[in-house]
Amino acid sequence: MKTILYTVLVLVLVLACTSNKTLTSNPQPEKPIAQNDTVRIVNDSLEYEVIIIDAGFTSWLAGRAYPRNYYSQAYLEGKNRPWVFEWNIRARNPSVYGDLYLLPIDYNPGINYGYEVNYLLYNYLVYFQNKYNQRLGGRVPDR
Repeated sequence: MKTILYTVLVLVLVLACTSNKTLTSNPQPEKPIAQNDTVRIVNDSLEYEVIIIDAGFTSWLAGRAYPRNYYSQAYLEGKNRPWVFEWNIRARNPSVYGDLYLLPIDYNPGINYGYEVNYLLYNYLVYFQNKYNQRLGGRVPDR
């Protein structure tokens, strides 16, 4: 299950790299991703790893997201399940939904990923929906 949310990393990385760029005759060298632009969680006993790389997510998480333990784990799981389900539908149909959803998220509702994974996944999905003006279903907090 190491790839559970590893696909989120790849997706976010690709989204961050495919932003609107214009080609110039004298391109500037790319700056490496700053350490504070990366959110990483590893749990070897459950064999999962979550890595979210998005230039704006870390600052959004620190400044606009509700603090940890504001929501219960059951609430977060209840939001993550349908949002991930819809995300995966869109990832599997790029001709209909475009290239925002490059990879499906391997999220199994039967596995207890713990509070931190569900918290970060929930907040990333809120951030993504607000940033890209997407709706994965239901009401999305506007923060």
